[in-house]
Amino acid sequence: MAFSSITRALGRSLLAAELLKKLNQQGSLHLSGLARLPKGLVASTLAQAQSRPLVVVTSTLEEAGRWSAQLEAMGWQTMQFYPTSEASPYEPFDAEAEMTWGQLQVLAELAKQRDEGVPPREADQKTPSSLATPKDVRFAIVATERALQPHLPPVEAFVPYCLSLEKGQELNLNGLSEELARLGYERVNLVETEGQWSRRGDIVDVFPVASELPIRLELFGDDLDQIREFDPSTQRSLDRIDKIILTPTSFSPIIQSCLTAELLAPYLSPEEQERFDDGQPLEGLRRFLGLAFPRPASLLDYLPETTLIAIDEPDMTQAHSDRWVEHVEEQWQEVSAKQPLPKIHRSFTDSLAEAERFERLYLSELAEEQNGLNLASRPVAAIPHQFARLAETLRGERDRNFAIWLVSAQPSRSVALLQEHDCPAQFVPNPRDYLAIDKLQIQHVPVAVKYSGLAELEGFILPTFRIVVITDKEFFGQQTLATPTYVRKRRRAASKQVDPNKLQPGDYVVHKSHGIGQFIKLESLTINQETREYLVLKYADGLLRVAADQLGSLSRFRGVGDAKPELNKMSSKAWEKTKSKVRKAVKKVAVDLLQLYAQRAQQQGFTYPTDLPWQAEMEDSFPYQPTPDQLKATQDVKHDMESDRPMDRLVCGDVGFGKTEVAIRAIFKAVTAGKQVAMLAPTTILTQQHYHTLKERFAPYPIQVGLLNRFRTPDERKDIQRRLSTGELDIVVGTHQLLGKGVAFKDLGLLVVDEEQRFGVNQKEKIKSLRTQVDVLTLSATPIPRTLYMALSGVREMSLITTPPPSRRPIKTHLSPYDLEMMRSAIRQELDRGGQVFYVVPRVEGIEEISARLREMIPGARIAIAHGQMPESELESVMLTFGGGEADILLCTTIIESGLDIPRVNTILIEDAQKFGLSQLYQLRGRVGRAGIQAHAWLFYPKQHQLSDAARQRLRALQEFTQLGSGYQLAVRDMEIRGVGNLLGAEQSGQMDAIGFDLYMEMLQDAIREIRGQEIPQVDDTQIDLQLTAFIPADYIPDLDQKMSAYRAVATAQSKQELTQIAADWNDRYGTIPSASQQLLRVMELKQVAKKLGFSRIKPEGKQHVILETPMEEPAWNLLKENLPDHLRSRFVFTSGKVTVRGLGMLNADQQLSNLIDWLSRMQGALPELALV
Repeated sequence: MAFSSITRALGRSLLAAELLKKLNQQGSLHLSGLARLPKGLVASTLAQAQSRPLVVVTSTLEEAGRWSAQLEAMGWQTMQFYPTSEASPYEPFDAEAEMTWGQLQVLAELAKQRDEGVPPREADQKTPSSLATPKDVRFAIVATERALQPHLPPVEAFVPYCLSLEKGQELNLNGLSEELARLGYERVNLVETEGQWSRRGDIVDVFPVASELPIRLELFGDDLDQIREFDPSTQRSLDRIDKIILTPTSFSPIIQSCLTAELLAPYLSPEEQERFDDGQPLEGLRRFLGLAFPRPASLLDYLPETTLIAIDEPDMTQAHSDRWVEHVEEQWQEVSAKQPLPKIHRSFTDSLAEAERFERLYLSELAEEQNGLNLASRPVAAIPHQFARLAETLRGERDRNFAIWLVSAQPSRSVALLQEHDCPAQFVPNPRDYLAIDKLQIQHVPVAVKYSGLAELEGFILPTFRIVVITDKEFFGQQTLATPTYVRKRRRAASKQVDPNKLQPGDYVVHKSHGIGQFIKLESLTINQETREYLVLKYADGLLRVAADQLGSLSRFRGVGDAKPELNKMSSKAWEKTKSKVRKAVKKVAVDLLQLYAQRAQQQGFTYPTDLPWQAEMEDSFPYQPTPDQLKATQDVKHDMESDRPMDRLVCGDVGFGKTEVAIRAIFKAVTAGKQVAMLAPTTILTQQHYHTLKERFAPYPIQVGLLNRFRTPDERKDIQRRLSTGELDIVVGTHQLLGKGVAFKDLGLLVVDEEQRFGVNQKEKIKSLRTQVDVLTLSATPIPRTLYMALSGVREMSLITTPPPSRRPIKTHLSPYDLEMMRSAIRQELDRGGQVFYVVPRVEGIEEISARLREMIPGARIAIAHGQMPESELESVMLTFGGGEADILLCTTIIESGLDIPRVNTILIEDAQKFGLSQLYQLRGRVGRAGIQAHAWLFYPKQHQLSDAARQRLRALQEFTQLGSGYQLAVRDMEIRGVGNLLGAEQSGQMDAIGFDLYMEMLQDAIREIRGQEIPQVDDTQIDLQLTAFIPADYIPDLDQKMSAYRAVATAQSKQELTQIAADWNDRYGTIPSASQQLLRVMELKQVAKKLGFSRIKPEGKQHVILETPMEEPAWNLLKENLPDHLRSRFVFTSGKVTVRGLGMLNADQQLSNLIDWLSRMQGALPELALV
């Protein structure tokens, strides 16, 4: 909302009143001499002054993205982007789902506005005093000229397919099920992404395709009692809402309902005809829009009549439309040659004629004689960092009584710099504090407002409105901190937490006591009126039933190799021997790790001061909302830097999850404390990217950044080395050249290492030697499994970033034999939505032939080639060309594997995918999907090529692991082992394979605890054998997958708080918790406490007593009973191997449970903190 005060000021001017009068009289206005930012401000001013919706029509998707970013800050209540496709409407395939959903989101908003009633246009408004207040202002929409083409069903056909749900209305569940099916929603067990719905008793979850979040409908009888949004990743309910409009999942159901088999017969193949007759959805129905409806609609037909239409750069928009119409006309004639098909395209002139029922603005940057009103905006004559000159310019404009605004990501700094140069200015933190702003304007004091969004801003002087706007570009040469994205909004990433121990029948499991078995099924058994569920496991010598509440003793077997593990015998001692052997090896690892930790704890490092004022300002300029994990990682890093030990922290995060931002904040802290920083990256291209990022973020500050890589000439390298040694250079970014002998720092304080595992042995040794002298921050996208993270916490400092940014979407991964038509279609679809493509090959040989093949496949596509054997200058030039959007396809080798960030690229094709390792494929796939658009990764392998099992598994694994953050949650096998190898050494891989990854990690954690001197013995698990009915009934959680996940969540919960949260989640998702499940939660609470106290089993003894079995010694027991009151102490009798609780067996099982939870919780208070790790 940074610009809302500016649009308000413009709206109060006499010129605005005059323009509105002309617009109302003539129906249209041509305004020229306006750059992009003043265009947006003037258009918003004129629409908001009369409480009217605004629709901006641009020539390209990219320009639409830029407009969207700036309109977001101009005081609109809602700002919607309407996505359109560059593809021909006669193509026989559907548009990208994400694009259709974006359109439906806008149409749903228009339907909502129509329901609420858009205020009538006040045509007689003549004076500035009638300016609309922000609450009256409705919405703005940005679209390309393609939105004016007929591409939608008519409004009267669309409205019946919108289902309005309101709190308190009567709702029949069966009717709702039928309606959701008619709208195209898919019924699933768990709602995770758009277009899905599920039902559990009286609770219905739906993810409307036109909403940012899924909704949870709770019924009470036949009444809709509550509507709540919920988080798709945690499934937890969020805010209550009163009303929601459900649109269809696509336009196909509407089109299909208006078509008959006779109408379609000439156009469909026999297979398609059969599908249509069966009522199944058909691909590419939009080409039959003209058959289904006599007059298909455009976006114009859905707009309120009061809408103001702004056409941006009419000549460019016309030219762009004409090119598209020419291409589509050719295709229509081709398609119609066999059987005439009604036209669903028209010329731009015809579209403009349709728009004449609305009032229109035509906005141009270039002023032409005899063409409308020239508002004569001009750029501000300013040189970045020449603050005295800028202050002088502003004083001159102030003397002419021009109103001056400073729009900055760091407004306090901008104000301070002007004040230093005798130009008083003031920062107003709330851009809607109009009283304060008006007061400053009367005094002719420049007003500073904060803006850290995605728009590309450039200052201007608009003499016709007597206004000046200055941005960070004029102050610091800062262009933009991020790229505008052309996507519908999302508040949370649709990423589900994947359970790495999720069990399915046939999976191999590890039981702590019995070894490796195979999971067969889940079954219920009732013994002595006690009902429990059991997992049936197959061993070499028979079956074993494990109670579901003992699930903590089991983990899915995950080893190093691809071979199936051998099943253990329950009767054999082999498993115990294996465990014993591994335990010894693990103990050695634990000793080594703790020694390393102890050595580092004794080293003295530089103690950084707490954050200086500039720190908060620089961090606030981050144009995105940091995720909780990012904030936590930043806090961890700062805490390390402020301690007197050298930092050695590893920050792990999936590709695109924001590790670089954590590093930027640490680098800034080091530099402002007077230290130098070196940032090391494995590839030349990645160093270029980091260098540009740092230059851009630190532009407002007196910080010198240098780049040292093979793109630099010998003279440039010498100069950088000299400036590093004298301290003139604050930050240097580079490849391994930074570790060379010629590089000497005056006062190096922080070393940031990106993807350390990709450096060679010698380089790693050099980094290792630096670790004892300076603070080291390592960034890695190679997944470090959470279990390993837990085991090593306190030994190696690690921060995990597992929360995806809200706009991030899982990448759709397609696996296919080599198919030219499929490749063409994949590339064409990406180019049609205005994007770019990576085409990756495993080797340089033959790359020119592939380029020729691509040119033949996609005529007119601009293809660039990049590989490591090219001369440095040529490679740099190619990457800059592609990064700037001047090529459509980058044909390359794995040179793009690490960290490259080009948000426009949202499709990657990998040829001969079987030749890449899983880690490489995972990193390559992470190069796309960074802009929030649905990204696609295509993995192609030769048809005739027989894939090895290992290659097939690699490709399958990648296809399955589409969830965001899946690198951690699923701990992808060979990456996981690599992560372990990096931290613990490869020789441990064999030990891990013998007993499975999870048990190995648990043993490592136990060994570390033991060496640290824990008194209470560790037990694998606590078995509770009280006569209780504790299970999850089948009618409460019917889905087996969800039920198994629920059991595992309970079995692995570490605290009472976690159990309370699980109970809240169940209540939220499945309704009131039945007593058997309540009992299960309480059994687990007892189990948690008993396990921490070293009790391995709790069981009745006879009819009077209850026994707590334990391997603890008497001194440890004496410590525990200290916390019991006197009257209870006498009830507990310790003998070797057990503690007897006298008289407890005479109470019913429920009371036994309550008393044990209470008494054991009191004992827990006696434990030293360390014992509760």
